[in-house]
Amino acid sequence: MKYRRLGSTGLRVSVVGIGTWQFGGEWGKAYDQKEADAIIGRAKELGINLIDTAECYGDHLSESLVGGAIAGNRGDWIVATKFGHHFHGPFKRTDVYDPEDVVRQLEHSLKALKTDYIDLYQFHSGPDASFDQDALWDTLNRQVEAGKIRYLGISIGSNKNIHQTSKATEVGAKAIQVVYNRLDRGPEEEVFPSCIEQDLGVLARVPLASGFLSGKYRPGARFGDNDVRSRRNEEEQDRLLREVERIRATEVPEGVDMAAWALAWCLKHPAVTCVIPGCKDAAQVEANAAAIALVEPGHPQDA
Repeated sequence: MKYRRLGSTGLRVSVVGIGTWQFGGEWGKAYDQKEADAIIGRAKELGINLIDTAECYGDHLSESLVGGAIAGNRGDWIVATKFGHHFHGPFKRTDVYDPEDVVRQLEHSLKALKTDYIDLYQFHSGPDASFDQDALWDTLNRQVEAGKIRYLGISIGSNKNIHQTSKATEVGAKAIQVVYNRLDRGPEEEVFPSCIEQDLGVLARVPLASGFLSGKYRPGARFGDNDVRSRRNEEEQDRLLREVERIRATEVPEGVDMAAWALAWCLKHPAVTCVIPGCKDAAQVEANAAAIALVEPGHPQDA
């Protein structure tokens, strides 16, 4: 495994992490503790040390499965989770960024994760009006002082949200999470330059474009009602999959796995610290980790 420093936090994170939205049951499959243990256990064997989860991947369900999987070796992991939503059922959430409620969300996350601290606690894809609350950030920074949070972060909803990104240092946040992949390069325009200027860590989510950049799907592919991808516009989805075919034919070197190539492509950008792809089983963890063979040295955050 290869590691990079997460901005100015001092944390040394694996360049490939684990995204765990799938544990919440909205990606076409339900998970039990045994399956989560197998995925996270294999990740540990491969040197992965970063797990990203959230309060609303299920009603703290993903956090609970993560907590069960790392209970015996919590100190070996950098755990990132989020706040700002109440989960009411598959694909049903309400925004709640009231400072008092966020503290309750934090306590629920700590309980689910079976830990007394969270390494990176992230504002979860909320609107600017919710972000621009001094009381919210004052409350969160008090939780940092209390030791329940090590570092604050911002998971921006729009991958072009320069408003929240530009204010990260001001509110005490040390990292930005953003959608970034070969099909969606929006952050390169303003978000990434601001991250570099502020020395923020960057977690690239959806680095495989919801699996499309794995090369497994063709135009016309469709997903079940219990899979978040079924909510996409079918015409737009087919357009993206045609673009994937073009990229595979013109950019991916012969004999190179497309998923590994796509992850390494993200990791080349000087702003990007790590990628956090989801994985349905231990075999996908291994496939994701294989991307490190394509990652060249000399990145500004190499650790």
